[in-house]
Amino acid sequence: MAGQSAHNFSRFVHWGRNVVAVGRNYRDHCAELGNPVPTKPMLFMKPPSSYLEEGTGPILIPRGCKNFHYEVELAVVIGETCRDVAESEVASKVAGYALALDMTARDFQEEAKKKGNPWTMAKCFDTALPISRFIPKEELKDPANARIWCKVNGESHQDGNTSDMVFPVPTLIAYITRYFTLQPGDLVLTGTPAGVGPVNPGDTLTAGLGDFLTMEFSVAQRE
Repeated sequence: MAGQSAHNFSRFVHWGRNVVAVGRNYRDHCAELGNPVPTKPMLFMKPPSSYLEEGTGPILIPRGCKNFHYEVELAVVIGETCRDVAESEVASKVAGYALALDMTARDFQEEAKKKGNPWTMAKCFDTALPISRFIPKEELKDPANARIWCKVNGESHQDGNTSDMVFPVPTLIAYITRYFTLQPGDLVLTGTPAGVGPVNPGDTLTAGLGDFLTMEFSVAQRE
């Protein structure tokens, strides 16, 4: 891909500038939280400071949070500058993928929603974005039909497929780039299937993409 040689995408978490996340992109997840299925992508942001690479420490529950949830997601790593990209062009703009956990302080989020406030405290804290290694797009043969799963202490809680997205990856990136220019190294989180739930200090989260990638993180309370 033109321009990729200048970037070390295996280290995108260290130099990527933006993380655009998509909420409510699986119907079963909308149903479990009692939310309507959106008619257009629902976007929010997470800061690069929330990245947590495997092996660098535990996921930290924010101070004051009493209901801390995991959400496993396929993440798209952008390979070329994207502005007003057509759906048919998206595949050529993607460098690869990653597996992510969109950690959510659910009680903070519910309080913010009731008050009409942003979700910043619920989604943007330190360690809110555990992330796998970079997956070159040649390794993920069919991102539109990929199994993503998550276990808590070895017990399966999430087991979904990207084919069930409300808005597939090309639609998401075409929509996002109508409003935000995406740069090489930026990340797009594509939503989570049903099965989200709480974790507590001492728990272990194991997540996977199909049967070729697994990542594991412990959970601790931020003191």
